Amino acid sequence: MQNGNYEKLVEQITDLVLAKLSGEETAGSFCSADVQRIVDAGAERIGIVLGETATAHDWASLIDHTLLKPEASEADIRKLCDEAVQFGFASVCVNPGWVKKAVEFLKGSGVPVCTVIGFPLGATLPDVKAYEARRSIFNGAREVDMVINVGALKSGDICAVEDDIRAVAEAAHENGVLCKVIIETALLTDQEKVEACLAAKNANADFVKTSTGFSKGGATVEDIALMRRTVGSALGVKASGGVKGIDDARAMFEAGATRIGASVGVKIAQEASGIKTTASTSNY
Repeated sequence: MQNGNYEKLVEQITDLVLAKLSGEETAGSFCSADVQRIVDAGAERIGIVLGETATAHDWASLIDHTLLKPEASEADIRKLCDEAVQFGFASVCVNPGWVKKAVEFLKGSGVPVCTVIGFPLGATLPDVKAYEARRSIFNGAREVDMVINVGALKSGDICAVEDDIRAVAEAAHENGVLCKVIIETALLTDQEKVEACLAAKNANADFVKTSTGFSKGGATVEDIALMRRTVGSALGVKASGGVKGIDDARAMFEAGATRIGASVGVKIAQEASGIKTTASTSNY
């Protein structure tokens, strides 16, 4: 399907969803077949307005259940995977060294494994990042979240940033894998955030993502809105770092996020279902 037809189809289905949520009598039917048409057109995930009737599963299906702490043990990774299956998260996100084990734990569940590339500094050479992506994909990763070369961006070398992203995006796409680009918003000016998003778009990435969670700040509503305005409907936008519960998640989605990366995915899903939770001490 050509891009023009795809975008038109997205708009039509979005109109149907919004009409149903607002209770308009003229709303047409919206079913799984409509979603399948979008998937057939090349979309990996559909971002739908999450109203008050959204279920815990609706929220969970848009969350990358994440554990990137260096001290994470095999038991911790197993627990992460068990929770992903239980709640139906979009993926589990682990460090490259745990990809093969996570794939083993998730076998037959349908939950994909996501991993991080050039993490958390982004200062690795482009060919090394590309190799890391291919090696992780060989081990079973179905999504890769790469960190840009922040120093190159701060130096004004946009070509280097774009080439760096393209190397990983090509490694991902030749294997049918999603590529998300972490721009580390806490370290950037608004202009640099725009430049990073445009570089990701030009390099054919699938998502732009706010943060590693290991810098001086995480996702903000303002950054999500800016990133969405910059990439339009062409790319997904992932909010990561600092999302602590359902209220934060809802604010991010309303600002334009289509994916959440969080270590508190269980808490978000439980809050969405009305279950009270205790404060989590974990961080991304």
